[in-house]
Amino acid sequence: MKNFALIGASGYIAPRHMKAIKDTDNNLIVSLDPYDGIGIIDSNFPQADFFTEFEKFDTFINSFNRQNKIDYFSICSPNYLHEAHIRYGLQHKADVICEKPLVLNPSDIDALKIIEKESGQKVYNILQLRLHPSIIALKERISKELQENPNKIYDIDLTYLTSRGKWYFTSWKGDESKSGGIASNIGVHFYDMLCWIFGDVEENIVHIKTPDTNSGYFKLKNATVRWFLSVNYDYIPDDVKATGQRTFRSITVDKEELEFSGGFTDLHTLSYQEIIKGNGFGLDEAYGSIRTVSTIRNLDAIGLKGDYHPFCKKI
Repeated sequence: MKNFALIGASGYIAPRHMKAIKDTDNNLIVSLDPYDGIGIIDSNFPQADFFTEFEKFDTFINSFNRQNKIDYFSICSPNYLHEAHIRYGLQHKADVICEKPLVLNPSDIDALKIIEKESGQKVYNILQLRLHPSIIALKERISKELQENPNKIYDIDLTYLTSRGKWYFTSWKGDESKSGGIASNIGVHFYDMLCWIFGDVEENIVHIKTPDTNSGYFKLKNATVRWFLSVNYDYIPDDVKATGQRTFRSITVDKEELEFSGGFTDLHTLSYQEIIKGNGFGLDEAYGSIRTVSTIRNLDAIGLKGDYHPFCKKI
């Protein structure tokens, strides 16, 4: 049984990490969050210690490690704090499991590689789409096709709309300096998945960049990608709105829809299982998608020119 500490216990994604710790028969020893309304802990680890102040959390960690050992730190804090919290876990001789995006900039990964090497510990990123059965099947299919025709270029449209209310723009998620912006916050794992299957980004163009929407174009080694990401409910197709849904997710490969709407429930647990076995996705695997979102953040939008996503006309 491994001992876990969790930083960022009140966030949206934290319950999935708690469940994964429990489902893998491990123990959450302590968690930290400045917000104290986290009764969800009672459903998983009611005996876990909890702190709202980092200083008291740090004192507890140091005391606990004198007689026992925190084996893993799980990081679910706001994106801009990930790098500092990962460093903290490594410096306390623990492996670290961090939510996406791992960090905001590639230079942060370079710095973490040094600390990882010095500490002898490992950093793992949750890249759960790489474990989704439909995505794995697609990768296997594409790999076989590229063996027969290495120069084939696939035509891909990525559309992800996940509606958010006004709270989103008041929270840290609506602050680009803290979240990294729309592409980092809701797109990074899709970019990782596409590059994992079709190769690295060779050209990166942004057509639209607003507080609630990013859209652009990638040229990958073996694909061209038109992508559209938004938290604006207005852009969801009318037939989807009619069903009461507030989320729309679509990936087409050569105009063929990839069906992966289900199968997400236990991907964090599966991620933890693989990490504990030593098979997790480390700093090198995270580098490509972090470089991509960092580039998007620093590019100027060119408007509706060239090969843009059809949803751009909704704006």
